[in-house]
Amino acid sequence: MATDIEKTIRQDPNIRKFCFYGFFKNLKFFEPYLYLYLINQGFSFFLIGTLFSIQEAIVYLMEIPSGVFADNYGKKTALIIAFSFYIASFAGFFFIKNFAIAVIAISLYALGEAFRSGTHKALIYNYLEHKNWFEYKTLVYGRTRSFSLIGSALSAILSIAFIIGLPSVKWLFLLSILPYLIDALLVISYPQYLDEKQRTKFSASGLIKDTFLHLKKIIKRKKLLRVLINSAQFDASFKVTKDYIQPILKTMIMASPIMLFPFLEKEQNIKAILGITYALFYIFSAAASRNIYKLTKKTSSVNLLNTGYLILAILMAITALIIKLNIVILIPILFFALYIVKNARRPIIVDVLGDIIEKTERATVLSVDSQLRSIAMVVLSPLFGLIADTAGLSGAFIILGALLILLYPVISCRK
Repeated sequence: MATDIEKTIRQDPNIRKFCFYGFFKNLKFFEPYLYLYLINQGFSFFLIGTLFSIQEAIVYLMEIPSGVFADNYGKKTALIIAFSFYIASFAGFFFIKNFAIAVIAISLYALGEAFRSGTHKALIYNYLEHKNWFEYKTLVYGRTRSFSLIGSALSAILSIAFIIGLPSVKWLFLLSILPYLIDALLVISYPQYLDEKQRTKFSASGLIKDTFLHLKKIIKRKKLLRVLINSAQFDASFKVTKDYIQPILKTMIMASPIMLFPFLEKEQNIKAILGITYALFYIFSAAASRNIYKLTKKTSSVNLLNTGYLILAILMAITALIIKLNIVILIPILFFALYIVKNARRPIIVDVLGDIIEKTERATVLSVDSQLRSIAMVVLSPLFGLIADTAGLSGAFIILGALLILLYPVISCRK
């Protein structure tokens, strides 16, 4: 049973705005088809991995400066800048004709990620403190994230209708601009005090100086650094592998004589099934994210973090075995489990970090979280793609699973 304060939090108008922010942010209609779109442009797994490595390299370079910018010059301002980059990126993907344009588009997207990641979470922290609700941060973040995942589910469903009705996949990028414009307007409507500007005049040298001071301070705090590395390795492993379900499912559908939607052509069947698959992933992930706070009342957040990490490693190994044995019908089930674990675990990370970081460094530390993930992805993404091209997806998954197990004693979180 929800307490009175939990009901009050859910009905708060600004909490609802935070929820709808996540909802519109995840209306990326192209997501279920991004890998297929890039493959159709003639890019190999290695080139696709290289693209995402470039994205994460830029995020790595810009994460801490963008977090310091948000802490010093305003979190709302940083979010508006982020959405400007996203919209320019979607336009770039629409006009892709070669790898160079793809690099430009992914670079703009990376700048959007750098200015957004961590900033909105820090803004939510500020609001909860203002309302004296900080102890309910797992409930609030789990709820806002569940709206994000519901947005992803609806996006996947709508993308089926769009992909069937539109001339090509690239039009989905233009359609995705509209919800991002709505989100920018939503951010503008947030209370002005949430900006918490520490400086009014921008200074590039001051930004660089603050960046190095914050980074030096974080490195000295071993408990914080351990949580950040654990979070980064987990998220990078998930992000590197999550969309490989697209070529796997395509191969499975193309080989099957049975079509789920007989009234559609084979290619349209693939796109419809992918849309439905992603929708199911996100619907159940939303439920997991919304309710994970209940488990924190029964066991520690640290235990939940470590358990989720081990489950990911085991799922990677099982996925490799299933691909090797060619039991592809089980692949969607395994990826379903991956999505559930990932999206249930994220509110726990936010809860743990919220207890050990200072108010004036929130956007910065949460940006470091994203930055460390970017470092891991810069290495893992092209490497995973290269192994998949040469040794097959089975080999790539088993190597990643083994890596996660080997790293566990070093990066597991301590109470």
